[in-house]
Amino acid sequence: MTIKNLPAAPEARPRAGIQCDLSPKVLEAWNPGLHAAASDAANSISIYDPIGDDFFGEGVTAKRVAGALRSMDPTAEVTVNINSPGGDVFEGLAIYNLLREHKGRVLVNVMGLAASAASFIAMAGDEIRIGRAAFFMVHNAWIIAMGNRNDLRELADWLEPFDSTIADIYAARTGIPIDTITSQLDAETWIGGRDAVDSGWAEAFLDSDAVEEDSAQNGYRMAAKAVDVALAKAGMPRTQRRELVNELKSSTPSAAGGGTPSATATDTPSAVAIDAEPLRITFDLP
Repeated sequence: MTIKNLPAAPEARPRAGIQCDLSPKVLEAWNPGLHAAASDAANSISIYDPIGDDFFGEGVTAKRVAGALRSMDPTAEVTVNINSPGGDVFEGLAIYNLLREHKGRVLVNVMGLAASAASFIAMAGDEIRIGRAAFFMVHNAWIIAMGNRNDLRELADWLEPFDSTIADIYAARTGIPIDTITSQLDAETWIGGRDAVDSGWAEAFLDSDAVEEDSAQNGYRMAAKAVDVALAKAGMPRTQRRELVNELKSSTPSAAGGGTPSATATDTPSAVAIDAEPLRITFDLP
C-alpha cells in the first residue's frame, strides 16, 4: 500500500479555552526510557515524549516535524521512532499530514508505546513495525467540561467530526471495518505487539535488540513523570503542572542536563530527535 491513499486529516485548531492534557492512566503506563538501540540514523525523527508542549516545556509540534523534513531529501526514506503517550490531537493530526505527504517512504517503529495522538501519527507509515512488548492505545477524544446541558451538547457535537476522522484513518490504514474501529475507540483499546501484527495495525515485529532502555538518563524524566501523574490525578491543569515542574527543574542544577540531549535539538541537519503526550481536552466555559 502507499500512504498517499490514506485520508488527509483536516487542518484544525482548538477553540478558545481548550487545553490538551495527558491521561494519568496512560502516563503511568509509559516508560520514557525506551528508545532505539542504535543511534539515530540520517533521515530519522524520534518521537520520545508527549506531542505538543509537555511538562518539560518541550515536545513534538508540527512546526518542528516540518523543519526536520525540510532538512532531508524530500524523496528519501524517513524512519520515525515512536515511544509516546500521545498528546495534542491538533498537533497530532498536523504531524500525520506532514508524514503522509512526504514523497519518500516512511518507516515507523513503535518502540514502547504509541498512544492516542501518537497512534494515528504512526498510521502515516508505509510500513509499521512494533516491539513484541510494545502497545498501541486508541480512544475517542475526551474532555473535562463545565456548563449546562446545552453547552455540553454543543461540545459533544464539536468533538464528533474529530473522532470520525481519526476512525477513518485507522480503518483505511489497518483494513479493519470502521464499525470495529469505532467500537475500539469507544472502549479505549490497548493493542499489544502480537495483536497489532495479526490484526493489521502493524506489518512486522521489531528485532529484539532494536530497543533499549536508557536508565542512566531516565532518572529525572521518571521522577518528573511521577510528579506529573500525581498532580494530574489531583486535578491540576497541565499548564500549571508544567510551570511547577519547570520551576523545580530550574532550581535544581543537576536537573538541567537530565533530559535526552537530542530531544531539545532544533537545528540538526540529518537526524532530528523530537520529544513528544494522550488526549484530554479541557473546555473552560463561562
